[in-house]
Amino acid sequence: MSGCKSVAPWERGNLAKMQMEIDPHPLQSEIQSHNYSSREAAPSHKSSSGGGGCGCY
Repeated sequence: MSGCKSVAPWERGNLAKMQMEIDPHPLQSEIQSHNYSSREAAPSHKSSSGGGGCGCY
């Protein structure tokens, strides 16, 4: 399949919508990623060293 296709000017607005982006909510995705990595890197309640968190909220 070829990726080259001419798009009419009145159709370009549909391609510019936020839903057409690869990541439509980049800030929300970044916050979720930060929270996930923070929980996974948290120290376990059974050890004093870092890492090994259970991922609990």
